[in-house]
Amino acid sequence: MSAERVEIPLVNPNEPEALLAAIQVQEKEHVQAGAPLFTLETTKSTLEVVAEIEGFVLGLQAETGQTVQAGDLFCYLAASADWQPPTRVVAQPAEASSPSIDLPAQLRITQPALQLARAHNLDLNDLPVDTLVTEKIVRSRLESPPNPRQAGAPPSQPFDPTAILIYGGGGHGKSLIELLQVLGAYRIVGVIDDSLPVGSSILGIPVLGGSVRLEELHASGVHLAVNAVGGIGNINARLGVFAKLAEAGFACPVVVHPTAWIEPSAELAPGVQVLPLAYVGSAARLGFGCIVNTGAIISHDCQIGEYANLSPGATLAGGVILGPRTLVGMRATLNLAVQVGAGARIGNGATVKSDVPAGGVVPAGSIWPRD
Repeated sequence: MSAERVEIPLVNPNEPEALLAAIQVQEKEHVQAGAPLFTLETTKSTLEVVAEIEGFVLGLQAETGQTVQAGDLFCYLAASADWQPPTRVVAQPAEASSPSIDLPAQLRITQPALQLARAHNLDLNDLPVDTLVTEKIVRSRLESPPNPRQAGAPPSQPFDPTAILIYGGGGHGKSLIELLQVLGAYRIVGVIDDSLPVGSSILGIPVLGGSVRLEELHASGVHLAVNAVGGIGNINARLGVFAKLAEAGFACPVVVHPTAWIEPSAELAPGVQVLPLAYVGSAARLGFGCIVNTGAIISHDCQIGEYANLSPGATLAGGVILGPRTLVGMRATLNLAVQVGAGARIGNGATVKSDVPAGGVVPAGSIWPRD
């Protein structure tokens, strides 16, 4: 073999993603075995990766500050500087909406669905804002336009407004089961989980099967669901559940535990989950699918991006801005008006005094910025 692949290692079994904090080599550089290649950071640890063999660095794939996945290619170590690495193919995002399109407020729509809607001159204001709009939803609108008095409601009938599914039977699922039970406003039909045996139960709620059951259940009149996959180790797992629910036509309501306090001026988008003893302050705005876990505090004027996850006891001072898909660990503290970029991760017990870039990692127990 004329070259050896150097891949991103799994630093933490619970975190397949890591921040590429530093790169110590450059393209075509000759390195000795044991020489440092790059440094990874997660919410809990830092790892310096070294060369296992002598060779030339070729086909370098990443840049400093990039979020990488375990198993991703970093580079090749080749015996000769003339060795040619395989051609790199860059995938284009499939779900990105065109930035030139003026979309209605809060509408979330895939690019294929948007193209279909525009091709048929469908009024985008008739599309629901409580879910991700897919091609299937657009086609259902074209075949059966919504009743103006029920715009945004799933079109299939009969519809039981109290029936709801729990997608995910893990720890977060148990919390949501008991949250919904204490609310008393919903009838939990069952748990959807691809890894649990049909007929088993979670806190007395039956496991109905995996995602293949969604369309059948929707046709039976169950149109509401809560996403009980927290996505702490892999946010893509949580996003995938939202996509499956949207494709099957489910809407995700806001659920708030009775012991939590939400100020009247706060705005909570669909899919937001607020657990016991949490606080959401005045004029705060929470995007689609956020989790505000037990005892978390979101002070006045904070803006929380979609899919953000605040762990138990996290505290945000006034005016904090969290980008989409951010994770704030347990007992972490963010100071006044701090801005955190998309996909950043704040470790447990960290104190953040200044802005964190997109994809950044603040290690557990540390103070940011570091000296």
